[in-house]
Amino acid sequence: MEESLKKVDTVEVNQKDKNNVELSIVIPIYNEEENLPILYEKLKSVLDNLGKSYEIILVDDGSTDRSWEIIKEFAEKDKHVVGVNFRKNFGQTAAMSAGFQMARGDVIITMDGDLQNDPEDIPKLLEVLNNGYDIVSGWRKDRKDTFLTRTLPSRIANWLISRTTGVHLHDYGCSLKAYRSEVAKRLDYYGEMHRFLPALAKSVGAKITEIPVKHHPRIYGKSKYGISRTFKVILDLFLVKFLLDYRTKPLRVFGGLGLILFLIGFFSLIYLVFIKLFLGEDIGQRPLLIFGTLLVLSGIQLISTGIVAELITRTYYEAQEKRPYIIKEIISDGKLENKEKEYIKNFQ
Repeated sequence: MEESLKKVDTVEVNQKDKNNVELSIVIPIYNEEENLPILYEKLKSVLDNLGKSYEIILVDDGSTDRSWEIIKEFAEKDKHVVGVNFRKNFGQTAAMSAGFQMARGDVIITMDGDLQNDPEDIPKLLEVLNNGYDIVSGWRKDRKDTFLTRTLPSRIANWLISRTTGVHLHDYGCSLKAYRSEVAKRLDYYGEMHRFLPALAKSVGAKITEIPVKHHPRIYGKSKYGISRTFKVILDLFLVKFLLDYRTKPLRVFGGLGLILFLIGFFSLIYLVFIKLFLGEDIGQRPLLIFGTLLVLSGIQLISTGIVAELITRTYYEAQEKRPYIIKEIISDGKLENKEKEYIKNFQ
């Protein structure tokens, strides 16, 4: 393992010395030893016919089978292949993030390593991307998965994500996507946030579209996902909604909820004070007294949390000289100045 990590480090250094390529294919791999040789041959067949310079980045996400040995064999015989080996399984998002940072291409294509995505769809993605889009997302319109455990939970998740984020896609979970490099490399994502990349990119002005792609049944190995993934998506969705709408104004969400709770509790206590002073009723045993007090304290705590979050947000932007806005171009004295480099720096 240590030797593998040293080789990866060497690859990273060597990559920096090479000129950029036009196309980078990023594929997370986890226990796909039977699928890898077939995937490699299909990719080579498609990419060699494109007439573009390319690289294939295979990120082994802590496989316990022979996946890494096979990836090394590819890299040793083919200069287009770059292998990245994780010390342990960190998840698909981490694997994609590593692939994005390694990628030298102007365009980055992501896909799964289980042969369910079809490399023959890559030319279609590139053709649509060239029409002025920043992200082209695949849509597995005729999906070849079990309905109850895979397709139905995915449809529910896609509906929730689309309604919550305002970015309406049929298939957020499809890994087959094309990204412009400057968009993919500058987004911050952790945990299992890879499926939300289109929504996160939309928040910085990316232009996104979706096209139908082929989907094949799995032949070798077994799926790493199940119905439990739906619950993880719902939890991640709360974070994405916060990042999209309240990242620079957290007091709005914490303080807003806190103010509502505080007012409900405050008026409940005012009511109890009124009936005690003017009607002479005993309020010591009333559940409303405890409930009102709890709401007031909860409201104060949430408002305080919002203020602390505001301070943290300001520290985040000011300490790293980040700005909560994006300037694309500036015209002054009759001269148009492109600010794309500053845009990239702002989201590093």
